[in-house]
Amino acid sequence: MARYESSSIIAGSLWMIGISLVLFFLPAINGLIGGIVGGYKVGTVGRAIGAAVLPAVVVGLGMWILFALLDAPVIGFIGGVAMGLWALFSSVSLLIGAVIGGAIAPSPHSSP
Repeated sequence: MARYESSSIIAGSLWMIGISLVLFFLPAINGLIGGIVGGYKVGTVGRAIGAAVLPAVVVGLGMWILFALLDAPVIGFIGGVAMGLWALFSSVSLLIGAVIGGAIAPSPHSSP
């Protein structure tokens, strides 16, 4: 039997984002499929949830930094929080898929 190695959380996040973008024409299904693949790649449910939430945090921080650089720190803070929450809530299917993928992934501690 082939040995299974889990990926990093960042790699799992990139898988989730990439598959979701490629399947943009399938709303909600794209996040579910991306979440399952990314969750399976990272190996556990906890890490899969972290990988699914990571893009929302990055988007929120990115918006805050962008607006802060444009000398609009208050609007940047509000915009960053709003975009981060929007990304988190719009990724519900991604979170569900991540939990499923993490649950079906082989245990990293199992012996071959």
